Amino acid sequence: MAEDLHYDVRGKGPVLLIVPGGAGHPMGFAPMTDVLADRFTVVTYDPLGLAHGRLGEPVGDQRVQEWSDGAVRVLDEVLAEDESAYAFGTSSGGIAVLDLLARHPERLRHVVAHEPPCVGVLPDGPRQQALFQEVYDTYRAAGLRAAAVRLGAVLAGQRPEDHPSGQPLSREEELGTPMALFLVHVLRQFTSYAPDLPALAASSARLTLAAGSDSRGQLLHRTARFLTERCGDGSRFVEFPGGHIGVAEHPVAFAERLTGTLEEAAHPPL
Repeated sequence: MAEDLHYDVRGKGPVLLIVPGGAGHPMGFAPMTDVLADRFTVVTYDPLGLAHGRLGEPVGDQRVQEWSDGAVRVLDEVLAEDESAYAFGTSSGGIAVLDLLARHPERLRHVVAHEPPCVGVLPDGPRQQALFQEVYDTYRAAGLRAAAVRLGAVLAGQRPEDHPSGQPLSREEELGTPMALFLVHVLRQFTSYAPDLPALAASSARLTLAAGSDSRGQLLHRTARFLTERCGDGSRFVEFPGGHIGVAEHPVAFAERLTGTLEEAAHPPL
């Protein structure tokens, strides 16, 4: 494994690359990957190495392309030259796998992007991106809890409180907190990402957009449906159990739905 690549491998079968959301820390993913490892060689990518000893080290602003570049290097390490893999990403990881498919389709059999927050594609995209900026501003002014509450309100399409109270984190606390790293270095940078729709349309048969059944009527459910329409006739939309963090809420059912989605993609009905 290259020094600057951080990932874990378990199970046997076709390679399934997992890209977590947030700041890329795979916390809470083990119950799901326990199930998936019975069917796949599960490769869980940790873009910043937060679960591999780098939590607490300095982090810079993240770019979607850097995550997908790292992901394809991981695939180069675990696949033979002529092989391809399945890929699943959720939230910010969902954006990363969209970029991976757009730029490296030859390495992918099928991609499932779960609730990717690339809201700029929406008709009201600039407004939604401004709301994510407000989440960051809230974090800076009032700390982690206030920002998390505001983020939840944005995702649910609710009006957040006008003057949240709280205490900002120190830089040392921030570096040791994955959620804080996400709010500072990932949230604004990834939600401003513009997916390459023509490239995704060219690979639409290998793309499934997904959203949680509990997210119906919310921002990222709407985003996933809208992206499906924009990515060509071959792409599909599938609902998964739970909401935005369905991976943690219903890990077994989530893994079963993901397995079924990938198997159907590999053997579509006539």
